[in-house]
Parts: sequence; C-alpha cells; structure tokens
Amino acid sequence: MSVSESTEALVKLTNVGKTYKKGKEPVAVLSRLNMTINRGDFLALMGPSGSGKTTLLNLLGGLDSPTEGELSIAGQRIDQLSSGQLTRWRASHVGFIFQFYNLMPVLTAERNVELPLLLTNLSKKQRQQHVAAALELVGLSERAKHYPSELSGGQEQRVAIARAIVSDPELLLCDEPTGDLDRTTADEILKLLQELNRTQRKTIVMVTHDPRAAEHAKQTLHLDKGALITDDSVAAVQVAGV
Repeated sequence: MSVSESTEALVKLTNVGKTYKKGKEPVAVLSRLNMTINRGDFLALMGPSGSGKTTLLNLLGGLDSPTEGELSIAGQRIDQLSSGQLTRWRASHVGFIFQFYNLMPVLTAERNVELPLLLTNLSKKQRQQHVAAALELVGLSERAKHYPSELSGGQEQRVAIARAIVSDPELLLCDEPTGDLDRTTADEILKLLQELNRTQRKTIVMVTHDPRAAEHAKQTLHLDKGALITDDSVAAVQVAGV
C-alpha cells in the first residue's frame, strides 16, 4: 500500500528488527519491519501475547533501541541517539499512557501532570499554565487538587492522559489504556483519545487486545510473531517487505 500524497509521515521504520538474548540463544521479537505512520493518524495495534506489540511501542517511544534497521520520527533518526539524548527527546516528543496510570499517590493531580515539565526549562508559572490547560482538555480542572486515592479509575486515567499531553508531544503511545476500566468508563477514555486526535491532531498508537477499543481508531494493524499483517482497510499505513 502507498501513503496518500496529501499526508505527511511522522514515523518511519525501515527493516527494523529487535533481538534479545535468552541465555546464550538469540530470540527475535521483531523481524525487518517496514512501516510508515502519518501525522494525525490513530492506529490500533493488535495481536496475541508475545507478538511484539509492546516491544514495538517501546521502540517508537525511545525506551528501547532496535537491533537492526532505521527508525525515524519527525525526520530524526532516534535509533542513533544516545541514552541521554533519548531521554531529552522523549520529554518533548512523546507522551505515554499505560494501563495502570502510574500516578504518584503522594502528589495531587496537578502535581502528577506537572512531572514531565520538570525536565524542561519552563518557569513555574509556565508549568502551571501548561498543567491547567492539560487538565481542562481532559475535563478535570475541578479535580486538580485531589490525590489519586480521591479519584475514580476513569479520573485517574484522565490525569495520566493530561500528564502525557502536558508537554504537547507529537506522538501519544498507549499500552492497553482501558484494560483496567469497565466498559462505560473505557468508552469515555477512548472518546477522549479520539477527541485529542481530532482537535489537537495528536498522532496516537494504541496497543490493545480489545476489538471494541480498536474500533475507535482510524486504522488497525496486527502483529503476529514479530511480523506485521495488514488488510485493505489500512489506508494510511504502509507495510512492505513482510
């Protein structure tokens, strides 16, 4: 498949592979992936356990590096960055949303959201302005002073989403973001992600086992045994050489 000429690529993987060592034996988790994700896409990534979904997400977020191949985001080869450079790159380019929120229980909602900004050069006043805007976007302005123990699961995930977007990253990476939520609350969170994709034009890659969650995405991609599987409905994602 080809990428539409009217779209702009944000993420590009060229022959990307990832191999780990199990004892003395190499174990290939991802094998020669060729893939392009456009700016403003909302991609659901599905597949059985052990298929490489989380490994791929970690590569996209600079939490891990490929064993082979090239990985570019916004035109930058992040596979060539040192660990220190990756840390600085993540702070401004990527927001992470996890299944279990990972909030600091001793911090209020607003202080949890502020955490990524502590790695920036923003003043305290600027950080406060960013935090207030992020909490307003997720509909939690009135809960800014509350602690995680005083919030529902859905509200905790909204705080986690606010933390992910507070630095205005280009890319949101979501690992089972609704896996710990009931259906109604999960749908609310997924609609919020859709809204961020539509109005803020955030590019979103979401790992999920839930077909109903995947329906909220624009595209669905399947991984199996470290290889990408596509169908004709995936119009904005290019996969070659699989």
